[in-house]
Amino acid sequence: MTAARVRPLSSPRLVGAVTVGGAGVMAVETLSPDWEFDRVDDGSQKIHAEVQLKNYGKFLEEYTSQLRRIEDALDDSIGDVWDFNLDPIALKLLPYEQSSLLELIKTENKVLNKVITVYAALCCEIKKLKYEAETKFYNGLLFYGEGTTDSSMVEGDCQIQMGRFISFLQELSCFVTRCYEVVMNVVHQLAALYISNKIAPKIIETTGVHFQTMYEHLGELLTVLLTLDEIIDNHITLKDHWTMYKRLLKSVHHNPSKFGIQEEKLKPFEKFLLKLEGQLLDGMIFQGCIEQQFDSLNGGVSVSKNSTFAEEFAHSIRSIFANVEAKLGEPSEIDQRDKYVGICGLFVLHFQIFRTIDKKFYKSLLDICKKVPAITLTANIIWFPDNFLIQKIPAAAKLLDRKSLQAIKMYRDTFLQQKAQSLTKDVQSYYVFVSSWMMKMESILSKEQKMDKFAEDLTNRCNVFIQGFLYAYSISTIIKTTMNLYMSMQKPMTKTSVKALCRLVELLKKRVISDKKYSEQRLDVLSALVLAENTLNGPSTKQRRLIVSLALSVGTQMKTFKDEELFPLQVVMKKLDLIILVPLITTLHCRVQTQCDCCFLYWHRAVFPIYLDDVYENAVDAARLHYMFSALRDCVPAMMHARHLDSYEILLDCYEKEIMEILNEHLLDKLCKEIEKDLRLSVHTHLKLDDRNPFKVGMKDLALFFSLNPIRFFNRFIDIRAYVTHYLDKTFYNLTTVALHDWATYSEMRNLATQRYGLVMTEAHLPSQTLEQGLDVLEIMRNIHIFVSRYLYNLNNQIFIERTSNNKHLNTINIRHIANSIRTHGTGIMNTTYPFERAEKFNRGIRKLGITPEGQSYLDQFRQLISQIGNAMGYVRMIRSGGLHCSSNAIRFVPDLEDIVNFEELVKEEGLAEETVKAARHLDSVLSDHTRNSAEGTEYFKMLVDVFAPEFRRPKNIHLRNFYIIVPPLTLNFVEHSISCKEKLNKKNKIGAAFTDDGFAMGVAYILKLLDQYQEFDSLHWFQSVREKYLKEIRAVAKQQNVQSASQDEKLLQTMNLTQKRLDVYLQEFELLYFSLSSARIFFRADKTAAEENQEKKEKEEEIKTSNGDLSESTVSADPVVK
Repeated sequence: MTAARVRPLSSPRLVGAVTVGGAGVMAVETLSPDWEFDRVDDGSQKIHAEVQLKNYGKFLEEYTSQLRRIEDALDDSIGDVWDFNLDPIALKLLPYEQSSLLELIKTENKVLNKVITVYAALCCEIKKLKYEAETKFYNGLLFYGEGTTDSSMVEGDCQIQMGRFISFLQELSCFVTRCYEVVMNVVHQLAALYISNKIAPKIIETTGVHFQTMYEHLGELLTVLLTLDEIIDNHITLKDHWTMYKRLLKSVHHNPSKFGIQEEKLKPFEKFLLKLEGQLLDGMIFQGCIEQQFDSLNGGVSVSKNSTFAEEFAHSIRSIFANVEAKLGEPSEIDQRDKYVGICGLFVLHFQIFRTIDKKFYKSLLDICKKVPAITLTANIIWFPDNFLIQKIPAAAKLLDRKSLQAIKMYRDTFLQQKAQSLTKDVQSYYVFVSSWMMKMESILSKEQKMDKFAEDLTNRCNVFIQGFLYAYSISTIIKTTMNLYMSMQKPMTKTSVKALCRLVELLKKRVISDKKYSEQRLDVLSALVLAENTLNGPSTKQRRLIVSLALSVGTQMKTFKDEELFPLQVVMKKLDLIILVPLITTLHCRVQTQCDCCFLYWHRAVFPIYLDDVYENAVDAARLHYMFSALRDCVPAMMHARHLDSYEILLDCYEKEIMEILNEHLLDKLCKEIEKDLRLSVHTHLKLDDRNPFKVGMKDLALFFSLNPIRFFNRFIDIRAYVTHYLDKTFYNLTTVALHDWATYSEMRNLATQRYGLVMTEAHLPSQTLEQGLDVLEIMRNIHIFVSRYLYNLNNQIFIERTSNNKHLNTINIRHIANSIRTHGTGIMNTTYPFERAEKFNRGIRKLGITPEGQSYLDQFRQLISQIGNAMGYVRMIRSGGLHCSSNAIRFVPDLEDIVNFEELVKEEGLAEETVKAARHLDSVLSDHTRNSAEGTEYFKMLVDVFAPEFRRPKNIHLRNFYIIVPPLTLNFVEHSISCKEKLNKKNKIGAAFTDDGFAMGVAYILKLLDQYQEFDSLHWFQSVREKYLKEIRAVAKQQNVQSASQDEKLLQTMNLTQKRLDVYLQEFELLYFSLSSARIFFRADKTAAEENQEKKEKEEEIKTSNGDLSESTVSADPVVK
């Protein structure tokens, strides 16, 4: 933010501000001509201007401090991950070179200009080729075959993928050919400069001139070719698909017309494939380069016989190696391993051209393997220098003893074992180092720069940058080497090692920075010095730094300066040391990005599940997930170069799906289950559960996961808080729908989730139930015919009991169950409990008489039918009672049912919002509904009688006019059945056992009412005759007992006792039936006949008409008075 750099006003700004004020005064003077007569300046205008300037200065100071606070708030610390909320845009500040090499390289020495220009152009070309290989060709080869699994592959997919990949291989072939040409040109250009023919003129004086930069670049290009060989050699899938593709081509060759291919085009294509195979797939890319014919055939440049060039070549290799060897394995190592690969390539190229071997130097190269057993070329491709040198120069390997060669291979195993043991300690050390470095970085960047110490501050910052970059390189090297060695040597990695390596990945993604290269070389030649100085007079681009490097190679050849000439040179060198810091800053981003790149994790993603398990177990460090996902995203740019699929997006989608599945399985789902378990155990603490004492069993603070910001991965944000909240909402909702009586438990769990974990839960808004819910009213009504046949009714307790059950218990339904069900579904279901269609089923059911397979008589069947009709009546009564129970519970909070205020009118009087009026109207409706349901008694029985009585009394049902005659035998059948069911209660086989069945009494009372036969039945005096009959028999038995007691016949006495007991039981059952029937008749108003009820109904209707007429007359008579 540029505005944040505003400083308090200085003197020049004050002058400018006065000028602005003066302009304002002049504008005021020209407003009105009336003021022209008074031109006396009393100083008021100046005072006014000063006041305004002070206010303006104060405003700027406040605004500056405000901007600085905003900048500080938006400025993250060094260790923070990029925040998409605060930093939506990133600026890439890299210098861009607008001048060509010819424009940059200008001295009076024309020959030197040409030499530097040629070498600079070749170096630039090599850099471009290297960049193209690293971004395009490495990744295209590495990711071939990815994005598909063996299970998803169908026959022919391999050939299709290779068919898409052929164009890529053609591009790679052209690239390799271009690399060959550049290597040839570099060798020729160097050989032309260093000629051994003393007679031939020299282009420039090369004594003491060593273009080491050229050899370093040549080594980089050889490393590219070597890496391509290693990638293809380790790519089994690529080779297999190539073989299948060639077989397919043979099939096409036998019948080209079948595949729609012209035969004349097939042969050239086959030759082209053979060329690709020989150049690329046979592992001969590097070998083909070094085996080129470097000597010109037409008398041009001589290479192999140029002894001067051979010595210079060897000298440069040794010089580069000396610099690399000193830092390999040391804390100050930066890119020495990469240069070592190039040195090995240069050494093999030197041997191939000149056929000479420096045995001592060869041994020195192999000794490096003791320091560096393996080198990661790219991604998961690891390279063993000893194998390369032995394979490429077998003649030199024969000169060494076998023990030394075997020792190198043994050292790799030892290195891996030692690294596995020291990984945990290394992680702890680097954690301390990086944390300390971050604090230093924060401190040094927060200091305000002073212009007088600008150079010193810049040097200090660069030193801290360098230290951070060194940490990054060391951490990156440990991770890549260890992981790739385990993979290459096919050895299992322990969980401890995986966790430690993942910790190092997190440290690496904390954006440890940076790097610098100091040039310690002296400038000795004036022309080269002028070129270097002129080149540095501009932006620090790659081209300018390359030219400076080449110029300094020439500038170090002469050492004949006089003392008075050394002073200005030393001044320039000091300036150069300061200016050379600028390239450090400009290359900082690229170097940091390279060293912190974790693309290699794609090939080691098998460690990700172990890492997530560790994060879950150690929730304290949950924030490190951001770093790991940042590392996993690094492979995305590389995947975009995949060419074997229809689109690289298929590969990206496959990778994203795989990572998300692992994340869900090893973290998110486990977290959801653990949170749900914790909430359940906390809510059910009243139960005897396992010991949850945190001091004994430990405790994990899983709430830390919910404080994380959303994690960005591909085009999605992984919000752990939202994921767990959604899971709990869905689980609680689904389980509540299954068991509505658990609504209170899940409501408590929601509240606990908010209090303990800060989760914002969603209310289910489902109807609630209780633990005593019982069968649902609507479910009973859907199956009323089954219900009345399977349940028995108890009139006194108003309870239904299941007739039989396969379980050890019987289900019951009482008033509370009905009330709970009504509270669940609302009072509306009370008006739909017994529709006319169900009544018709009862009417039809009377005629369903027949013989059952159990051998029941017609009377038994008739009794059961009447009992089922009575059960339905009992259910209707229970519905009414349950509704009253529910309404009374709901209305109990109303103070006075006789005086309920109208809330809608009160709200309107207060002039409240329309939403409040609607709410008040809804409240009035609810109160009115509950009051009506609790006060008004809907006479369901009267409704049922009124509906069915006309149907029963029609002429077609004339056979029912003597129904009351069959009631006595029915009662006798019922009593015998009831006694039999009660006796079975004491038997082992309880099939058919029951202790109540008042549905029969309800059914008889209902049918007698429908047929208007109460008086006819009472005229039978049935129960009086039954009572007299049993009392007479009981007295007779008692009299016999008195007679027989004198005879002392025990068997006869026992028989009489049993007879008396049986008579008592029968009498008691008839008495219970009489009481039940009498109670049931009250429901149907058995005190009045149908004629009396009709007469009463007519009288009520006449009274209503009379009262309405009187009211209308009084209203008419009152009108004149009002007028």
